[in-house]
Amino acid sequence: MVHNDDTGMRVLRLERDADISAKRTGVFTSGIVSISGGHRIGLFFTGCKHAGENLAAVLKKRAAELPPPIQMCDGLSCNVPKPSATFKTVLANCNAHGRRKFVKVIENFPEGCRYVLESLGEVYHYDDQARAQKLPAEERLRFHRENSGPVMKKLHAWLEAQFQEKKVEPNSGLGKAITYLLHHWEKLTLFLQKAGAPTG
Repeated sequence: MVHNDDTGMRVLRLERDADISAKRTGVFTSGIVSISGGHRIGLFFTGCKHAGENLAAVLKKRAAELPPPIQMCDGLSCNVPKPSATFKTVLANCNAHGRRKFVKVIENFPEGCRYVLESLGEVYHYDDQARAQKLPAEERLRFHRENSGPVMKKLHAWLEAQFQEKKVEPNSGLGKAITYLLHHWEKLTLFLQKAGAPTG
């Protein structure tokens, strides 16, 4: 399991990497946290490279015979390493990032946002139960499929209905939040497909 993300960073002086265009002016700190066998390893990189580029550099050093790690990040493309023949990840997106988009617009769309937040809250409740029971990965997957699966299926149908039945304007704050979930749905629900994938 690998988590990665960027945050902006101010530095006094930075020697640029030779392979980075001078047109790229942003400076970031990428955090990469790996969890394996109960151990956590944190790596931090500060420079002009994004989290996906830094993760690619780390994965190049990984033994080729190992299975691809699950990568948890938000839906930004700069968090994802460019596809490579030498390494791959199984991409999962974070439900907390999707949830945040509804929290931001709840004052303008209280009823719709409440439904989404309560649905995700139910899934987090099941995840807490699985954690409290210390379920092994395969049992946790089965538990989530039985309990969270129907919740997420109902939520997906509701999200699609908002546009199909013209209940929500796609360019509104609620519409954009719904679009984010629908666009990333497969990665947001990896925890229902693959053992060990987090809900995020």
